[in-house]
Amino acid sequence: MCRLCPLHAQRTNAVPGEGHPDTEVVFVGEGPGFNEDQQGRPFVGAAGGLLNELLRAIGWKREEVFITNVVKCRPPGNRDPEPAEIAACAPYLRRQLEVLDPAIVVTLGRHSLGTFMPGARISAAHGTQRPVDPTTGAPNALAYAMYHPAAALRQYSLRETMLDDMAGIPAALLESRARRSEPVGELPVDPVAEQAAGVIETVEVVDAVELETVLAGVATTPEQVDDDQMQLFG
Repeated sequence: MCRLCPLHAQRTNAVPGEGHPDTEVVFVGEGPGFNEDQQGRPFVGAAGGLLNELLRAIGWKREEVFITNVVKCRPPGNRDPEPAEIAACAPYLRRQLEVLDPAIVVTLGRHSLGTFMPGARISAAHGTQRPVDPTTGAPNALAYAMYHPAAALRQYSLRETMLDDMAGIPAALLESRARRSEPVGELPVDPVAEQAAGVIETVEVVDAVELETVLAGVATTPEQVDDDQMQLFG
């Protein structure tokens, strides 16, 4: 059980993330809320409902992508995650990205934005993209900035902004595929990267226990999930 930061003391469940293990697209939010803490799954409350709606607007399903947060345990009172907490969780997020090797990392909110676009302001960066810093664990990805869905729940006018920004993700994905297919210097093109550039396929959702086994190679029983989730990506 992870005790790298104080957030472990009040959690009900850690929330490592869930989704398609072969996806090209990873959504990274800020931290679990009340519902996520209770269920051990990311984005299952009102903000998750809006995220699902945004995905449907471009013809995608949440089962086709991977969804996680920069911190894996709920900050008390749903406050913003603190820098030390984000730093403590960074190795888990980095390991997830190393295993998934996404083409696009969609940042949801300013704390996720700060991880993948340091120094950028969400008001200016939303709907834009830039190469991801390799030290984050996704060296061949583009970061694509969006507001957090919770912001649109507080400010209704942001819904149209988020719909417009979401509509730009497929084009960003095509651009990232093209970048990933380009040979680097004299090195041969990686056939695994070429295979990863295929279309996103719909499969049954990988639940938290199955996903943990796929990504970390750790056999976990349902009874062990609460205590062991945060050991998965170390």
